Amino acid sequence: MKVSKKVNAARRSLMRGLTKNVGKSHSEGFVQKNIPIKKILISRPNHRLGNLLLLSPLVQEVIETFPDAKVDLFVKGGITPIIYKNYKNIDRIIQLPKKPFSSLFQYIKGWATLKSRKYDLVINASYGSSSGKLSTSMARSEYKIFGDTDEKLQSKFTDYRHAAKNSIYSFRDFLSHLDIDRSSSKIPDLDIKLSSDEQEEGRKKLHDIIKNDKKSICLFTNATGAKCYSEEWWNAFYEKLETAFPNYNIVELLPVENISKINFRAPSFYSKDIREMGGFIANCSVFIAADNGVMHLASAVNTPTVGLFVMTEETVYKPYNEGSFSVDTNEKSTEEIINLLQKFL
Repeated sequence: MKVSKKVNAARRSLMRGLTKNVGKSHSEGFVQKNIPIKKILISRPNHRLGNLLLLSPLVQEVIETFPDAKVDLFVKGGITPIIYKNYKNIDRIIQLPKKPFSSLFQYIKGWATLKSRKYDLVINASYGSSSGKLSTSMARSEYKIFGDTDEKLQSKFTDYRHAAKNSIYSFRDFLSHLDIDRSSSKIPDLDIKLSSDEQEEGRKKLHDIIKNDKKSICLFTNATGAKCYSEEWWNAFYEKLETAFPNYNIVELLPVENISKINFRAPSFYSKDIREMGGFIANCSVFIAADNGVMHLASAVNTPTVGLFVMTEETVYKPYNEGSFSVDTNEKSTEEIINLLQKFL
């Protein structure tokens, strides 16, 4: 194990120990009704693209409930301002450095900033996050939702464990004590709120590489670790796609490493700009990828998304915007995936 991995493992173990008995969400007896909630902090101290995109449904839910409130985000890394660029209610983004021990002063300063503002409500957006619980505990607020796993809610909602939905169910449970009923409202989809200009620019970039008016199927063939499918798998799948959908373009969005598991056989697009990538994906008819951050980006621009799962839990991370579905490739063959696509397209 590398030194950095050992340090991170030690840090996580320490955080779990520190937060083992931290906080419980306020019960009905502690909540005063008809109180103004104008300043809200949402904590998700994580730097991964997927996790920060999975935060967007909660941010939307909070803003829909309290449209006049200002929302601060407590996060890690530098991409959050890009993701939430067009969210007008976002007031302040407190960013911890991606690598705490390389920027120790900035890391300490970020945690200290939590104390600089008094909030009406603080929400931990991830029930599995020790740093989320700790930050919720440290922040100054009358009301706090620590995101504890609630067996009552888990038995009530079949999708309770989904990473984008769990915190919304906890938030709505808190709201019920304020006599605010959001139970019949649709759970928001992931959304980076692309502008019309960004979508139009994406349309132009797609047309530049296909030079026709046919609809396009977009592939993203990369992923991290064991989530990544082999070149053999992707090439076999690509050939079946070509045969099954002759009236569609098949294009590939390339990862930051600028590699292709299909050996650049399809027209490809490369960008390091998240919103530019989103604009490109938004103009495709369907997006196919293994479970990763770019899969969630496709959902966040409302493109029907097929998520391929081989090790991570579908129930926690599957795409759920309209037209999207997930596939456990341990159980379904490439032919079965093609059949599912044919029913959709």
